[in-house]
Amino acid sequence: MHKSVLLNESIENLNIKENGIYVDCTLGFAGHSKEILKKIKTGKLFAFDQDDLAIKLSKEKLEKVNSNFEIINSNFVNIKKELAKRNIKKVDGILFDLGVSSMQLDIDERGFSFHSNAQLDMRMNQNQELSAKEVVNTYSKEDIINILYKYGEEKFAKSIATNICEERKNKEINTTLELVEIIKKSVPEKYKRKAHPARKTFQAIRIEVNKELEVFEKALLDSISLLNKQGRICVITFHSLEDRICKHTFKKYSEIDEKVKGLPIIPEQYKPILKIVKKSIKPKENEINENRRSRSAILRVVEKI
Repeated sequence: MHKSVLLNESIENLNIKENGIYVDCTLGFAGHSKEILKKIKTGKLFAFDQDDLAIKLSKEKLEKVNSNFEIINSNFVNIKKELAKRNIKKVDGILFDLGVSSMQLDIDERGFSFHSNAQLDMRMNQNQELSAKEVVNTYSKEDIINILYKYGEEKFAKSIATNICEERKNKEINTTLELVEIIKKSVPEKYKRKAHPARKTFQAIRIEVNKELEVFEKALLDSISLLNKQGRICVITFHSLEDRICKHTFKKYSEIDEKVKGLPIIPEQYKPILKIVKKSIKPKENEINENRRSRSAILRVVEKI
């Protein structure tokens, strides 16, 4: 069962107006979208997703609320382009929930989970070419090491990558559990007792397959330029890499440019364009107890000034 993380906190901080235009960049199974839609009377919600199953199920849910929405079957990296096609130049609020949908994790054949056996896939967009299988079987050892270090912060990246490359000489690595076995052989016993040893490797490969960090960084910058004055952006991140991008971007645009900091009058183009509304909101204990996947979530909120 999919539960939206920090649901009330994010909806409250979007500061929704009845006639506003809002964007949910990560529709998923419509948890946040549904609550946004309930508050819109004459405004409109645009929701992005590239997962066909999510779109089908969410459309049915949202139609029960009202018809003031449009689902855009595209990666949110195209937010500016897709909204421009619909003559939308400015919006009042944008939400990103960057967690992998628990329904995607729970569908074994999607290959996101290290707990069940499936083809190595991990594509959020089922129509794209690159999948986890290609990464594992065709990337060079150096590239795999880099991905595991950079996107998984995996300290045993070198031995995991070495063993992947050794194993694939004998036969192609096709399934999630084949990869899990290789990872288990590559790390010390003590490491396995802390948490699941494949967690960081699977995260790193998923980020590479879906180009998650580059996509998020570009979409976040485009979102800032799309906001009306008093418009807000709410971002829910689940790991330090995304959170770092979010934090640095918000900090950069909410501070006076270093070059002119000491001047008595700050020229217009150097003034901050955002103010930080909430530095970081974390789930309350009862939410963490109900939904273990929420424990690493952080919500950050900014407003256009």
